[in-house]
Amino acid sequence: MGEVTTARTYNQDHKARKYAKGRRRVSVYIAWSYPGEANRDLTVLDNRFSTMTEVRRVFWPDYEAPQWADPLRFQQGIAGSLELFFWAWVKFQRVVEEVTGHAVPMFQRVDQAGFTLPLDERVLADTDTLFVFGLDHMVTEQVPAPEELEAVREFLEREGTCLVIGPHHDVGHSPVMKERDMEYLHHGDGLVPRQQRFGGYTRALMKGLGIPVENQWGLRPAVITARTAPSTAASDLEKSGWISGTTATASRIAPLTIVKDLDERGWLTGVRNFNFHMHLPHYALTTEDTRSIHVLARQPIDLSRPHPFTNAGNKEFNALVWMPPGPGRAGDVLVVDSTVFSTLFGSDESLERFWKNIATAQ
Repeated sequence: MGEVTTARTYNQDHKARKYAKGRRRVSVYIAWSYPGEANRDLTVLDNRFSTMTEVRRVFWPDYEAPQWADPLRFQQGIAGSLELFFWAWVKFQRVVEEVTGHAVPMFQRVDQAGFTLPLDERVLADTDTLFVFGLDHMVTEQVPAPEELEAVREFLEREGTCLVIGPHHDVGHSPVMKERDMEYLHHGDGLVPRQQRFGGYTRALMKGLGIPVENQWGLRPAVITARTAPSTAASDLEKSGWISGTTATASRIAPLTIVKDLDERGWLTGVRNFNFHMHLPHYALTTEDTRSIHVLARQPIDLSRPHPFTNAGNKEFNALVWMPPGPGRAGDVLVVDSTVFSTLFGSDESLERFWKNIATAQ
């Protein structure tokens, strides 16, 4: 997350982008209430983001530079953690702008200043590819209104559109405390509580649109280890969580298991892996109709840490799901975790290739 080199603006209305053949207009809709997340009670252990102070403690000393630790420069409560997401989405925005020629706006359901923006024509009219990031805790009760569902249906009736929907993990749904603790020990992230259930908005959106997918669990991906030489680049990746152990060996996320025969649109052309994140959702299919929806990629799981999902015999989780156009829908639908578009969890040429594939899809 490098320093911004251009002037930043805030509190401006979005200006519509003109359609140009072959140049997709990409938009991101974050389905949270920023105040609803930032104002969560800090005495409540579960179902909230960490404060920036907690982030600094767990990842000490990575965030001890004044840029992050000085309360006159960066917010130290939950709001600080939310702003880290915006820092980490910048590279994705820049890569997409480079290949499309269009800026990538970031819309929020309820923003920092309390402005509310339902998912409607103000977002959709000048959008060809829409990302909906499901980072809303379910306790904040974000759900799409019937008018929003209809607006997205109409959006997907347009030729060439694509909906990329990313509900985040669902950790600790079980009422059994021992099972919640097993999940916690499996993913190994001290910042994620025993229960952290995300994606109320995206779950309701998928249900309303007839997308037969449910985000389940928070699973730690397997990693592979290789010899490496120390370098500045490796050190930067280590800080980001992309690799570990930069002096003699480096560990990185295991490659995806890709079903190439089903990837008719080439979403995963040139892609071997996403980025490492300690708790990724399994996108379970809730239908047996394998013609209308395809699992294009599965992620191997770290089997050294017990988990109810792996105890049931599973060794991989569904990481990318695709619904090609079908009756009443001219657009594509992809289901993939929102963290795949964040450099908080590392990035490399494989990940950037995935971004470009989506942004340039014809």
